[in-house]
Amino acid sequence: MIDTPEASAALRRLKRFALYVLLAAIIIAAWGIFTRVQSRAVLKRQAQQSLVPVVLVTSPKHSDAGDELVLPGDVQAFTDAPIYARTSGYLKRWYADIGKHVKAGELLAEIETPEVDAQYRQAKADLATADANNRLSQTTAQRFQELRKTGLVAQQDVDNAVGDAEAKKAQSESARQNLQRLEQMQGFNRITAPFDGVVTARKVDVGALVTEGSTTGQELFHMSSTTRLRVYVQVPQAYASWIRPGMSADLTTVDRPDLRHPAKVVSTAGSIDATTRTLLTELDADNPNGELLPGAFSQVHLPLPAGMKTWRLPSNALLFRADGLHVATVDADSKVHLNTVTIGRDYGAVVEILSGVTAADRVIVNPPDSILDGTMVKVRADQS
Repeated sequence: MIDTPEASAALRRLKRFALYVLLAAIIIAAWGIFTRVQSRAVLKRQAQQSLVPVVLVTSPKHSDAGDELVLPGDVQAFTDAPIYARTSGYLKRWYADIGKHVKAGELLAEIETPEVDAQYRQAKADLATADANNRLSQTTAQRFQELRKTGLVAQQDVDNAVGDAEAKKAQSESARQNLQRLEQMQGFNRITAPFDGVVTARKVDVGALVTEGSTTGQELFHMSSTTRLRVYVQVPQAYASWIRPGMSADLTTVDRPDLRHPAKVVSTAGSIDATTRTLLTELDADNPNGELLPGAFSQVHLPLPAGMKTWRLPSNALLFRADGLHVATVDADSKVHLNTVTIGRDYGAVVEILSGVTAADRVIVNPPDSILDGTMVKVRADQS
């Protein structure tokens, strides 16, 4: 083969073309390997990121609880009593209906007691008989004692007469006591008010059979003293140490929420109820105008120490663990810390936090039950 300049140029062009093809193949292969490595790295990062939970956080809202603690209260009459009959008979007449204000000793009703009246008349006759027998036996005993001095009667006869006189005297006294008992029973046919108050129920009418006692008999009236009221409130354990007898408070009712009635703490149960974790507290309130009604639902406003600072968080931020209540917070390194908290008032969707959080904390809302201290999390993008 003759090596001509044209052939040499063609060979060089062929070699150059082959080199370009090889370089292109190497570039394409390198690009393919690079993109696959990049894709695998992206997938790895995405997989790692998917293992880190994304959380929603909130900041504790400041709450100045130093003014008052508002709790539901149970209003009761200071004195409350059912009225029963102490004797059996038929109701003759009643004088007080529901809503009537009565004084202590005022007549409420009268009962006809024919059986007791007959027993009373019989007891008077028995007493007269016993007194007559007693007088005769006393005279006889005195005479026998005088005759014994003259020797006309034996000592045994004197002893018999004296013993009979003592027995007749005892019988006379027994008959007198029985008469007094029946006089008292007759007095029970008048039902009177045991204290100043208002009749809240009348459960009997004229002609009704009235039976003696509270176990077998029917309640005739119900009375309450409403000029002074007792109010019972359950104070949460977190506030129990601040409740002291003598401290002032206010009451409001649902029908007059703008009107406050003064009250005063008079006593506490002195122990926390193991079921509700609350302290039973009694307050007294004057009610001269009858504006507060026994049995009404009320709100008790108890003053709390001045300067007391608390926080509020959503109730779904709480974690219930065996060692108590916690909230999960996120630090600057996106790590979780479990803070033990003490809650105060429960407002439903929001709870009051007395201790365990600060204004700078980022608290996780609705944290998973499996979350642990030190877990890495990612705050949602719109909150970071």
